[in-house]
Amino acid sequence: MTWSAKLIKHNSESRIAVYFEKNQDLIARIKQIAGARWSQQKTVWHLPDTIENRERFKIEPLKNSLPSAEGIIQIEKFIQWLSSKRYSPSTIKTYSEALKSFLIFYREKPIAEINNEDVIIYNNEYILKNNLSASYQNQIINAIKLFFITVRETKIDIDKIHRPKRAKLLPNVLSKEEVKLILNAHSNIKHKMMLSLIYSCGLRRSELLNLKPADIDSKRGIVIIRQSKGKKDRIAPLSPKILEMLREYYTGYKPKTWLFEGQNENTKYDERSLSNVLKQALTKSRISKPVSLHWLRHSYATHLLESGTDLRYIQELLGHSSSKTTEIYTHVSTKSLQQIKSPFDDL
Repeated sequence: MTWSAKLIKHNSESRIAVYFEKNQDLIARIKQIAGARWSQQKTVWHLPDTIENRERFKIEPLKNSLPSAEGIIQIEKFIQWLSSKRYSPSTIKTYSEALKSFLIFYREKPIAEINNEDVIIYNNEYILKNNLSASYQNQIINAIKLFFITVRETKIDIDKIHRPKRAKLLPNVLSKEEVKLILNAHSNIKHKMMLSLIYSCGLRRSELLNLKPADIDSKRGIVIIRQSKGKKDRIAPLSPKILEMLREYYTGYKPKTWLFEGQNENTKYDERSLSNVLKQALTKSRISKPVSLHWLRHSYATHLLESGTDLRYIQELLGHSSSKTTEIYTHVSTKSLQQIKSPFDDL
């Protein structure tokens, strides 16, 4: 069986891509490797860049792939500190991996001797040279700042650590007609229900998958979104149409632990499976845009704004801490723009 493997960057992360002609046995074996994922964009299976996986697929051994002994101890202490502060498991993993990358770069230097100039050098010699994103650089800065708060003896001046300038990107928004095509693409009530609930309540993917049957209050016509981003609870109104769909869904599936359960009882619906539900809907509705689940949330906010909903209410509905985050939707709303007459029409 012929295959090849090489290192790639995927979403600013080092991964091992495995190339081979389609073979179900090899696919099954790769699926069993922890962290294995299929990239639709790159059309390749890719795995975490670890020593074990490098040996498995004959990739050159990792050089200086670990921090110093001091660094390893400090990362463990940092993880304990984050846990005591009740950061979410995903944030702890992101920050500890980001710090690990930084401490590997300075594995020959005592942590107490690392200074602000070293952070600038790291940004230039590692982040920029490897074409890593500004968002990944921001994660590194967040991790460094939090880490050096916990270090007693340090030359770092936390307040003088600068961040990369953020790109001002507008949120991607679908028209109401496109949303309708996507939501009506599936005949399967469960698939239709999940996509419809994301759009009708402006939910994040994790918020949908963490819902429990008890979070639906049909008498009050609301859904309770518990401990979402920033560990905040919030409520969102349920439309009469959504409540009707939910009743039909309950009758057919009778969920117990989670509102949307996977193939095995009492397990959450899988994130990748939910993404595939959207991809299938896009194929069926013949929409070629690279739509993600978050586009539905953006579209919900923009359509609310265009229908006259006050920005303060939209902020509450989306669970934004800052009104500035919500204000970005004013830049993609076309309601006011459509009233502007182009001078071209007068020529």
